[in-house]
Amino acid sequence: MKLTRPVATSAAVLTATALVPAAAVSAAAAPSAAPKISKEAFGALPSGTKIERYTLSNGRGMRVRILTYGGIVQSLDVPDRRGRSGNVALGFKSLAGYLSEAYATENPYFGAIIGRFGNRIGKASFTLDGKTYKVPANDGVNSLHGGNNGFDKRVWKAQPIKKGREVSLRLTRVSPDGEEGYPGNLTTAVTYTLTPRNELRIGYKATTDKPTVVNLTNHTYFNLAGEGSGGVYDHSMRINAKRYTPVDTGLIPTGKLAPVAGTPLDFTKPHKIGQRIRSNHPQMVRGRGYDHNWVLNGRHAARVTEPRSGRIMDVLTTEPGLQFYSGNFLTGRLVGTSGRAYRQGDGFCLETQHFPDSPNKPNFPSTTLRPGKTYNTTTTYAFSAR
Repeated sequence: MKLTRPVATSAAVLTATALVPAAAVSAAAAPSAAPKISKEAFGALPSGTKIERYTLSNGRGMRVRILTYGGIVQSLDVPDRRGRSGNVALGFKSLAGYLSEAYATENPYFGAIIGRFGNRIGKASFTLDGKTYKVPANDGVNSLHGGNNGFDKRVWKAQPIKKGREVSLRLTRVSPDGEEGYPGNLTTAVTYTLTPRNELRIGYKATTDKPTVVNLTNHTYFNLAGEGSGGVYDHSMRINAKRYTPVDTGLIPTGKLAPVAGTPLDFTKPHKIGQRIRSNHPQMVRGRGYDHNWVLNGRHAARVTEPRSGRIMDVLTTEPGLQFYSGNFLTGRLVGTSGRAYRQGDGFCLETQHFPDSPNKPNFPSTTLRPGKTYNTTTTYAFSAR
């Protein structure tokens, strides 16, 4: 199976400590308290199913709140250069926000687990072992993020875990054969772990009883200046990739691996997100900004820095691709936890993944999962400040 690269998944391999500048504020140097995990009620679905919110704290100023609905990262508190913690993830105060008509219309997937297949599948169909499968066309003629009722709209079983100085929340569910058109009973586990090094590590595992395709990711929108503080265009970003997958007018990859050199998609050296976002380059016009997959050169996928707070976010992953989305389709209709409306460019996503439309692109890394094999990927969002 070519689903993932063989890697060691120890914290030592995935830690970003060595990547943080010497002037950065170290989480290890901050005052420490015992890590904690707690649970509380967070409303109910119209069906009556109760939703819970788990809060993980590492005792060093970092806290993440996760819902059993969609596995959503509702908020993520991270210290700034002065040691003051602030929420850097877009979301809502209550469950009602995620269930509202406005949210369903805009469907930004705030903080959610995305599956079975993250990103797009062209013409909402794919062929596997000679059989063609139709999946929901919920993005024009294409399928996006698993269909009409993907993993972002499902209720997950939760298991809190404490191990040494780490606290984790393990979310599990079985996606039945035929759900949203995908074959096989897919048993899935997504584990969020908060470490004492101010890292949020996300581990994805899945097995199947029939050949299927899988591409899981997380859709958190970040604003390192703080949720509701305005646009992210002054954030500086570096992406460890010399190539990307160009898209057609429906944002489906053409199948080519094109060089970023000479284009607004070249982040091999740090650039502000907004520096070239108004470019008339055809790729930027099609995405209304950045909404593309980069072909990663290694496990250190990206680094983002925010000048006012001094916050730094490093992204490390075992995945071959990274979708950078600059919040182009936020319209101002949705009001977040701060009580402020989310407008275009008020958050960005860095979704680690296999490439979009991989089932229809034989030259892309395979997303096929077969019985007896395990889908196993890890992504770490590591935070520091300088």
